[in-house]
Amino acid sequence: MQRDVNYRGKFFFTRIQYDSGDWNTDQRMPSNLLHSLVQYTTIAVDTEEKVVPLASDELFQSPFCYLSGHKLVQFNAKERANFKKYVENGGFVFVDDCNHDIDGLFAKSFEAQMAEIFGPEALQKIPNDHELYSCFFEFEKGPPATSVELNGWGDDIIHKYLKAITVKNRIGVLYSNKDYGCEWDYDFRNKRWYKTDNTRFGVNIVVHALTR
Repeated sequence: MQRDVNYRGKFFFTRIQYDSGDWNTDQRMPSNLLHSLVQYTTIAVDTEEKVVPLASDELFQSPFCYLSGHKLVQFNAKERANFKKYVENGGFVFVDDCNHDIDGLFAKSFEAQMAEIFGPEALQKIPNDHELYSCFFEFEKGPPATSVELNGWGDDIIHKYLKAITVKNRIGVLYSNKDYGCEWDYDFRNKRWYKTDNTRFGVNIVVHALTR
């Protein structure tokens, strides 16, 4: 059954392309998540993923952006300026570390970029009773674990929290070391094999981004 969500625009998924690193990861994830939005919500959805260079002003037309990778994140001057402007003017970026660790190159370099742009204390843990975890589906224990964490890849840690940069009392950057992109990187038709649809938390992320 679909639940009504108070968002009347047409949602589209924007993947951020940046010059450094490998931005084009988990290629089936966007269509899988978009299918879940259609399945569970009343949000009007554009089913085609958009890829937008971070240095492009087209970024500012996007209600929701996704940034991921395994390698170095080192924004050039225009990318840095656009990221800052987008977030500070109401944009939402979901950032997912495909290495699912805290000591890898992506994690260290991305966090360094955020400290440089927003200040060293800007990226903070968010509590597991944050409204992100109850705005659509209920996740009483906070962010659900991923299979890559449970299989002991990366740093052998199940990350019990997510981090965020908050601007004007709303999340502007949601940051995960849990590798949700890899977790949701499968053809949406294969959901029938899952006891519980693991993309449901992705629905919460989008709904929170659009309605807060």
